[in-house]
Amino acid sequence: MSFREILRQQQRGLEFMGNVGVIGLHMVSGPLVGVAIGYGLDAWLDTGPWCKLIFLFVGIGAGFLNVYRDSRRLLARMAREDAQHKGARNAVRPEAMDDATTVQPPATTAEHKHEGP
Repeated sequence: MSFREILRQQQRGLEFMGNVGVIGLHMVSGPLVGVAIGYGLDAWLDTGPWCKLIFLFVGIGAGFLNVYRDSRRLLARMAREDAQHKGARNAVRPEAMDDATTVQPPATTAEHKHEGP
């Protein structure tokens, strides 16, 4: 493994850690923004705690939605990079493929007949 490959892997790891940190921020920022909006509306409309509560729940929902979207995007990116990495590795060493990765022809119905007990 060359020095550049090591640096590339470390950079990829730091990018994934940054994405995970953003996911944590989404969990906190959604409810905080919701409460701030609710507080402002309560002060302006003199409605008591109702806008705070409503927008708190809206913020919690928005935070979870952002976490869901970021997690799906992160997992898709990890799977894509893993597939590219495996594809590059198999292209270099085609003998690395075993019999389990080869495509088998479909079995006929005669082979699947169940014999009685």
